[in-house]
Amino acid sequence: MSVDRLGRPLRDLRVSVTDRCNFRCVYCMPKEIFGPDFAYSRREDLLTFEEIARVAALFVQAAGVEKIRLTGGEPLLRRDLERLIEMLARINGLDDLTLTTNGSLLTREKARALRDAGLRRITISLDSLDDAVFKAMNDVDFPVARVLDAIDAAAEAELFPIKIDMVVKRGTNDQSVVDMARHFRGTGHIVRFIEYMDVGNTNGWRLDDVVPGREIAAMIAREWPIEPLHANYFGEVAERWRYLDGAGEIGIITSVTQPFCGTCTRARITAEGELFTCLFASSGHDLRQMIRGGATDEEIAETILTVWRRRDDRYSEIRSEETAATAKVEMSHIGG
Repeated sequence: MSVDRLGRPLRDLRVSVTDRCNFRCVYCMPKEIFGPDFAYSRREDLLTFEEIARVAALFVQAAGVEKIRLTGGEPLLRRDLERLIEMLARINGLDDLTLTTNGSLLTREKARALRDAGLRRITISLDSLDDAVFKAMNDVDFPVARVLDAIDAAAEAELFPIKIDMVVKRGTNDQSVVDMARHFRGTGHIVRFIEYMDVGNTNGWRLDDVVPGREIAAMIAREWPIEPLHANYFGEVAERWRYLDGAGEIGIITSVTQPFCGTCTRARITAEGELFTCLFASSGHDLRQMIRGGATDEEIAETILTVWRRRDDRYSEIRSEETAATAKVEMSHIGG
């Protein structure tokens, strides 16, 4: 087992397959920054599926990674993604293969194709059930109904458990928290309420816009009694809560008010092959140059292990006005 300077093992790898997205969510890719003239990564600069599969296998077999999550941007914008999933699903030792999507391209046919290729479960983002609120947040006039259709498609394809991610921003969609909980109670799907985070430099983050996790839990508890559950595994980011009437569970992710840096087991690779050891990092480590420069598997694996062993990131634990203002990689580039 490889551990970093704070004793944290490497268990989770998030792989961005594209920095492009068809939404312009105000907390991630605001339209005034990511407009028509924004320069995205060139196709030839993106890791190929073969390159992704090669480095992913090294993370699993040399570094002990157990879970891989595909992200973006919007990962379903990457053509023939099923082919990559097939490659990753064949990696010996990989226990969990999942994907996060906004659901806009997740038809029934696509969901079944992903499942047949080896995807095991899925997370779908949905920030409100109110069309006006949701459209204001995604900023591309995309309706709630089509995301709900995507969730149904995932259920038909048996991509379980389905998790629904809601970023909660005060004064924007916090009034939708109880409605989201009500809608998905009893469905078997797990809604995860996420504190609005200061990822990147373009979303205009302010601490006043954060709805603390304890406040979110209290909103829901006023409607239905809930109790905390133990984590499923070391490093699970969401606090788990169970409805006392047996209607399922929710998750609350408190990166701002109750940081979990001490149990963070995640590394991230951008679509261009940069390795990042923290969601809030300002710089990464170039693996693409090694991959395309003829480095052996052993050399790449040793670089991965060396980077992780030197890791001492704990941004959320030491967050201040000064650190929050420092330059950080954008969430659309690093994959969330």
